This record gives sequence, C-alpha cells and structure tokens, in this order.
Amino acid sequence: MEENINIAPKYPWVSPRRYNAFSDSFKSVHGYRMQKVSIDAGFSCPNRDGTKGTGGCTYCNNRAFNPSYCNPEKPVIQQINEGIEFHKRRYRRAEAYLAYFQAYSNTYASPVILRDLYTEALKHKDIRGLVISTRPDCVNDEILDLLKELSEHCIVLLEFGIESCYDATLARINRGHSFSDAVNALEASHSRGLDTGAHFIFGLPGETREEMLKEAGMISALPLNRVKFHQLQIFRGTTMEKEYNENPGDFEIFTLDDYIDFIISFIERLSPAIQIERFTGEAPPRFLAKESWGRERTDAIVRRIEKRLEELDTWQGRMYYL
Repeated sequence: MEENINIAPKYPWVSPRRYNAFSDSFKSVHGYRMQKVSIDAGFSCPNRDGTKGTGGCTYCNNRAFNPSYCNPEKPVIQQINEGIEFHKRRYRRAEAYLAYFQAYSNTYASPVILRDLYTEALKHKDIRGLVISTRPDCVNDEILDLLKELSEHCIVLLEFGIESCYDATLARINRGHSFSDAVNALEASHSRGLDTGAHFIFGLPGETREEMLKEAGMISALPLNRVKFHQLQIFRGTTMEKEYNENPGDFEIFTLDDYIDFIISFIERLSPAIQIERFTGEAPPRFLAKESWGRERTDAIVRRIEKRLEELDTWQGRMYYL
C-alpha cells in the first residue's frame, strides 16, 4: 500500500490517507507492523449449537476465511508456529505477531477455559497480544474483566460481529441477537477501556442502499475504536445461497464500481474518530456461489478507493457534522 499519498494535513488522524486507517494508527502507537496469526480454538456459536438456534448465520462458511494451517485439533502453539511460517513467506515486513482467535465465537466458553487458551498463545515468544473475534451475546462481566486484566500486560483487540444495525435483518440472517445486545456489549467493553471493534456487512437481504447509508450515523454513535466493512459474499452450500437463488430481488449485489462509490458515500458520513480496518472481504473463489468482482485483490481495491477519494476530493467524516 502506498505510504506517501498527497493529502492535506487537516484531517484529525495520524494516517496520511483520506480516511482514519487502523494500520497506520496501530503502527504509530506501537512503532512497527504486527501481523495477525489466525487460530481455530474449536469454539462454536449459540445460534449453531442449539442454545439460541441451529445452522449458524445464513451466510456463514468459516472455511472460506480460515487459513490452511488452522485446525482445532492442533495445539494453539502449533497453529501459531505454522501461521508465522506462512506469513514470513507472504508478509515480510511483520516484526511481531498477534494471536487472532478468529473462527466462530472466541469468548463462548467459561472464563477458566478462556484464560488457559489466551495465556497459552501469549507464551509464544513472537506474540505481542491477542485479537479476539466474538459475538455481542457471548461476553459477560467476568469475561470482560478477564480481557481488561490481560490488556494491562499486552495488546488486546476485541472485535464483535454485529453485521447490521437492523433487528429485522439480524433475525432474517439467524444471528440470534439484537442490535441492542450489540450496544450493551460495546458499552460494557468501552467502560473497561478495551480497544473494541465491530464488523458489518453491506448487501444483506432486505436492506436498501439508503438503509445501509443510514447505518453510518448509527455506527458513529457507538463507543467503537475500529470497524471492518465487508461486501456480502454468497458462499456455496449456505442457507443464503438457497435464499438468493429463490429470491435474488431481495439482495443488493454490488458491482465493484458501485461498491467503491457506496463505501465512499458511507465513510463521508462516518465519524472521523473511528478507525477503518477493512473495506472489503476476500475469499478463495472456490467457495463463492456468485463471483462478480473477478479476482481483484483487497490491496488493489483499497488503492482504487484511495484514488477515487482523491478524484472526488473527499474524506472520512466530510459530511458527519452536516
């Protein structure tokens, strides 16, 4: 990614880009680049194991995002070692690593089990901290207190899959939680000083572009440090693939050019205080039931977004205070 983007120094973030880039902010705080090493610790989800439902989220296929070295049958340390070797070949600028508990809901266990798993990862000599992906309904005071305790000694980044601000959408995709559950979890995390992020998907069934744009204000009101945005990807063998085949008119499927224009309109309305970690999602083509963007990689799409921001002379938060 280009570092010397020509941009006026009027924006209230450390990044030289026209948006508040998480990677630049993180490096400015910690002094160097760190790479996430994914771990599959064998967790489940309450909408998958029968606690709140079965089948999981209608769009979910975790295999599409899990690197090949991730396997819950392998010890955490083995996954870390294999992940570091993988990343040394692909990302040579990384100087240290974060253990990324990624697959499914990584706080969905007792605090005793969680402490053991997190501590095991932190024992690795190249691991500087944790990234923990979970759901808003899979944290409680005891778990958040554990994360606060760990954050006093290492980096802890907590990220919640929220996906939509609309309860009708959350019910339709079988999330098993409400938007108010997400608000409560974020407020409880923020009150403990945890660095908290959230994940949202654009293009979920039943949502119009106008409704998606309105989410910028709703997200801006949340106590968030970071966000990840992904376009909807329809994976083979999922409930959503069947739903799309039966009712394609219920889906807002973006072309790449449409999505670039949409995401720029969105971040213009987003609080400039929120760091952006991702604009898009990427998965191996063999998992996709519908492929519309060709094989353009994430970094190339980011460059296109940055170029379009310059062409329009706009930036994150330009319309936030209007």
